[in-house]
Amino acid sequence: MSPAPTYESLAGILNQTLLDPALSNAQVVEALEAAKRDRVGMVTVRACDIDLAVRMLAGSQTRAGAIAGYPYGFQNTSVKLYEARDLLRRGARKIGAVIGASKLLSREFQHLQTELNQLSESCRAEGATLTVCWQSALLTHELKVIACTCCERAEVGLVGMDALSDLELLRKHLPDETGIEASGASGLDEALHLRELGVARIATTASAAILNDWKARIAPPASPAT
Repeated sequence: MSPAPTYESLAGILNQTLLDPALSNAQVVEALEAAKRDRVGMVTVRACDIDLAVRMLAGSQTRAGAIAGYPYGFQNTSVKLYEARDLLRRGARKIGAVIGASKLLSREFQHLQTELNQLSESCRAEGATLTVCWQSALLTHELKVIACTCCERAEVGLVGMDALSDLELLRKHLPDETGIEASGASGLDEALHLRELGVARIATTASAAILNDWKARIAPPASPAT
């Protein structure tokens, strides 16, 4: 077992997600302020909030990101590219993109490869990182392997995982330099377990709670007053 993480190493791999359609502007501002204060590595916001996020997080350790094709990847490639490039133009340096499961199920692999190549090239041109996601429950083992191959050929930075059971498959079929982002950790124990498994990033709606639990349980005791 690896040693308990430092605060910085744990906070740095957290991705606070603010994608709930019911979030008000005030709630988004509050969450961004908390993420910046807690030195969370990344915040993923709705596309409509990217200007606010980039402005509020400027000069901090926390990077602003958003997702093209959210939530199901149904959009045409041209729409996803326009959205990703608009997000980049507005200052996002962490871009997510959702693969349309229907294209994989229809075995339109060249379509998917071309889409990922173009998205990846756009991100690299702006010094941004691309994370590719898909709905795991809709795909067979074979189609997930093919999706991994497409991601490798496009040289994407990370692949998102919405099912822990996919970790072995992703690690086997992605190059070592491609990171894996896991979703859904709601507490410190889950976050520590995912970190122990070697994921590069943890997407969560509970980064503040995770880090508060770290302070309560793992933080070194304060030195006695002299």
